[in-house]
Amino acid sequence: MTHPLSIQLYTLRDQIAADRDGTLARLAEIGYRSVEAFDPTADPAGFRKVADALGIGVSSTHAYALFDKDAGEVFDAVATVGTDLAIIPGGIAHEEFTTLEGLQRTADLLNGFAVKAAERGIRIGYHNHWWEIEPRFEDRTALEVLAGLLAPEVFLEVDTYWAAVGGADVPELLRTLGDRVLALHVKDGPGVKDEPHTAVGKGAIDVPSILAAAPDAVRIVELDSCAGDIFEAVAESYAYLSALEGRS
Repeated sequence: MTHPLSIQLYTLRDQIAADRDGTLARLAEIGYRSVEAFDPTADPAGFRKVADALGIGVSSTHAYALFDKDAGEVFDAVATVGTDLAIIPGGIAHEEFTTLEGLQRTADLLNGFAVKAAERGIRIGYHNHWWEIEPRFEDRTALEVLAGLLAPEVFLEVDTYWAAVGGADVPELLRTLGDRVLALHVKDGPGVKDEPHTAVGKGAIDVPSILAAAPDAVRIVELDSCAGDIFEAVAESYAYLSALEGRS
């Protein structure tokens, strides 16, 4: 495994809002050496300085800010925090994934972002939820159809939990999407909407088979919500995934 285990900082959004530097330090103490930012435009230089001091790299960043800020400003921030992967994690109407016309519009939007990103040496990705999985087009998920409409340089970050909630056979979906998938959001829980997540390995998701289907993708822990202590959950997730994949 060449990529260090990462964590999406949205998992700890409240803690980061209260004490960003202390939160990053706690993640480093747990063992995380890579993070995925969720708003690169929030003090990118300060973030990078703290991450560097802690020995933390940045696997990627979400870039929802592209919908309401100048693209050049966002891409400059992406580069400053230390990654060349910028991922769209939403911001597109759910209805767009229910028709072929909507999927084409979505692909055109993402491909347009990709052209602007490439000028700065950055790649654009897309992150799914359940609403890109539930609609079917001749037994293909909307996400699979979308993938076929995207420019080759646009990659996917598959949220494995939401793919399962949407009804996908997640290992099969990952094998079908193949090299298009550069990253996985790895989360666990009861496997239904609107319920808190658990530490990875403590829920209903068959994590081992999912990871085996995308051996080269970056693993990124994310818990949208958690019924217990969030730091305990991310520490348990780190320990579980490290043991599962033989990480030191």
